[in-house]
Amino acid sequence: MASYCGIDEAGRGSVMGPLVVGAVKTESDEPLVEMGVRDSKKLTPKRREAIYELITSQTEWTISVISAEDIDLRRKQESLNDIEMSMFIECAEHLGAERLFADCPDVNEQSFGARMTVRLPQYGEIIAKHKADDSYPVVSAASIVAKVNRDRMMDDIRQEFGTDVGSGYPSDRYTMEFIEDWIRENGRAPAHVRCSWEPVRVMLSRRANTKLTDW
Repeated sequence: MASYCGIDEAGRGSVMGPLVVGAVKTESDEPLVEMGVRDSKKLTPKRREAIYELITSQTEWTISVISAEDIDLRRKQESLNDIEMSMFIECAEHLGAERLFADCPDVNEQSFGARMTVRLPQYGEIIAKHKADDSYPVVSAASIVAKVNRDRMMDDIRQEFGTDVGSGYPSDRYTMEFIEDWIRENGRAPAHVRCSWEPVRVMLSRRANTKLTDW
């Protein structure tokens, strides 16, 4: 029976915390469907954790992680899509399979899939689609693996700072207030923050050009 691999990410748009890519290898969707896999964003944290335990105990899987600091460093020479592509490749090479399904981060699905095909000649078929985690159970499983691991890493970051830093996304006021307060008090961004992201650059610029009493 032919095996296939699903790949997805968690944390691409976050301003704080790592980018995590998850990959799952299987020979059939049936066990994954029975587990109740869905796009990780559509599951409660408790349900996600429960399904994660099933996935990781019954399939081959792997993750690739890049820190906020390394994202800032690499973005000086690479796009975020290029960074994510290299993480996809790393996971796909680690698992190996006949077919690959990936949640495409690029606006051009065809171009992204073609570039993956060149770098992964051992795969007979590569399909890169937007919202693949809604269409392919193996990609849904990969999204859960990526999300749960990232959430656990965010828990470690909260413990490191001893306070609630939120989810790490710019839409989360707890995250943005934490970063802004830290920059105001310390004149620099806290660890685990992507300084190349526009909201953080604005905060840093404002801090460099104002006095504490101006905030």
